[in-house]
Amino acid sequence: MAIKKSQRGFALLIAVIFMSVMLFLGLALSSIGYKQQVLASEAVESQYAFYAADAALECALFADQRQNLFDYASHSANVHPESITTVACADVPAYATELSYSYGATMVIKERFSLDAGKRCADVTVYKPAPNTGITYLFSQGYDVSCSVVASPSGARFVSRGLGVHY
Repeated sequence: MAIKKSQRGFALLIAVIFMSVMLFLGLALSSIGYKQQVLASEAVESQYAFYAADAALECALFADQRQNLFDYASHSANVHPESITTVACADVPAYATELSYSYGATMVIKERFSLDAGKRCADVTVYKPAPNTGITYLFSQGYDVSCSVVASPSGARFVSRGLGVHY
């Protein structure tokens, strides 16, 4: 009978070990599931930022190539940002315009677009050389948040994606 008394807690020990392993597996699977959900939502936000960058870039390309709004000859060093023709995409004007001259004879124009009914934002920078002197560069940076958040983030987290073209 002494042998039976020494084996009484063995089933309880196996049950505790089994439950610990199952709890560990459950926590590991829930952690993986949570990380997958975070990655999936960030992928969606990244896609919104990319679409904003693409839309603003296409708008700037249209404004430069078809409407000639970034014509170097029509601007001079005395032009103030308020007097520059603002680009409009789908009848929505750019949010802000800023002009600076740098890099010698290259005109630099920055436009901020509020897209998707104000939910998304994009910044486009155009580097326009003097006529027949170089390559025009356009860079677009899209954000998954509104322009007001981009202007003053106050610790907000947002996704940014960029595109560039030259011709």
